[in-house]
Amino acid sequence: MSSAATPLRQQMQRIAAKWPGDPFRPNVQLKTFLESLAEHPNLTPTAVRATQALQENELQTKYALSAKTLQPASFPNYYTRLVEAFDKSAKGIGRPWWKIFFNVW
Repeated sequence: MSSAATPLRQQMQRIAAKWPGDPFRPNVQLKTFLESLAEHPNLTPTAVRATQALQENELQTKYALSAKTLQPASFPNYYTRLVEAFDKSAKGIGRPWWKIFFNVW
């Protein structure tokens, strides 16, 4: 292993250690993939930088979505409700049966 690859490996391992777990797919974790990627012999600085950009939400700030995109005229609360549903689902909170039956949000 070259001396240049060691700092890249350590940096990727730090990123992987900070990566949050996915409660919806416990058997497939991005954290595990990043840890194995850190051990890859051909790890490049570009791969490490891309992983850092993902972790720090750089693309979200660089390519911000407009209010028109986040709140479409046909269903303005769609994405807000979607995020709330994912958050509640991750906590194990389901919708009551009557809301499902009557299709009430």
